Amino acid sequence: MKLSITRDNLQQGLGAVTGTIPSKTTLPVLSNILLRAEDDRLELSGTDLDISASVSVPADVEAEGAVTAPARKLNDIARELAEAPVHLSADGEKIELECGKSHFKLFGLPEDEFPAFPEVDFDESWHMEAGRLHDLIERTSFAVSTEESRPILNGVLWQLRSDHTSMVATNGHRLAMMTEDLEDVNAPEADLIVPPKALDQVESLFDDEEEIEVARSENHLGFRSDERVVFTRLIEGPYPNYNQVIPDDNDMIATANRDALEQAIRRMAVVASDQTHRVRMEFRSDVVHFRVQTPDLGEGEDELAVDYDGEDLEIGFNANYLLEILRNMPDDDVKMSFKAPERAATFEPASGDPDYLCLVMPLRLLD
Repeated sequence: MKLSITRDNLQQGLGAVTGTIPSKTTLPVLSNILLRAEDDRLELSGTDLDISASVSVPADVEAEGAVTAPARKLNDIARELAEAPVHLSADGEKIELECGKSHFKLFGLPEDEFPAFPEVDFDESWHMEAGRLHDLIERTSFAVSTEESRPILNGVLWQLRSDHTSMVATNGHRLAMMTEDLEDVNAPEADLIVPPKALDQVESLFDDEEEIEVARSENHLGFRSDERVVFTRLIEGPYPNYNQVIPDDNDMIATANRDALEQAIRRMAVVASDQTHRVRMEFRSDVVHFRVQTPDLGEGEDELAVDYDGEDLEIGFNANYLLEILRNMPDDDVKMSFKAPERAATFEPASGDPDYLCLVMPLRLLD
């Protein structure tokens, strides 16, 4: 294999696929990126066996071929290269890289040791605008669980219906759900549980303006465009019936400026407990009062004007959960609804557009 490539194209390709490389593995080849040169393109591929990604970038190919190279080291080298053409060659498992006065030699592994990508049939695919898919991912995936005791909650539920699609994520204490209308997409009706790491790859690899082709096999999902492809293993099992926990009788309604509310909670979070992150919120007519008391640390108070319709309410929340919700709220104003101090609260765009809802379970208040 022998080729020349611009530094920027090499950096772009490496940066796109290194996210799939596992930090620790008992299989040495998984620490490598597969480099394949053919047809004036350099294709770079990485996998951790659950998630696989491949990117093709322009290159001046003198001799076609393939080899696997140590991903982290090659990426670190590429980041430090001068702005000059990069000459890359491989003879067997020995890889040489030259750029300006810089010269590196690395030892890789044979191409045939690299795992094959999953077989996903794109003959029955459907298409989505990348920007719309990015929006669904960004506003929901933050709410997934990171606890291994309930692996089904470690994924994002992607629901496909004839005229709309939804993504839902929850860790049992908070939930985020967004729905988008679909027109002429021809997606199959399905409930897919997708690892958030795979969705992160979709967000980073595909530009907003691109159209993504999506297809599934029995237990894999594939996303591709002309130069990029991502495959992921689906999480198997039934997703909990999240509709059961979304309240439909919350009748205490508060509306506030999203940025002002976020800033007030951020201030309170500074002195909140490192264990509970609890912030007390007292809603009264046209105002919400914030209070934090943390033994051995101190206390804080703040106040914010809101539009509030309901009885006086005192309720506690994990400040970190609220901040994540507000960072992803797609509106300048947020509508909050409550029923009682021990009942789930909901947060939505005050305008009602887009169709987005977050739910948070309150924390018990201790005097």
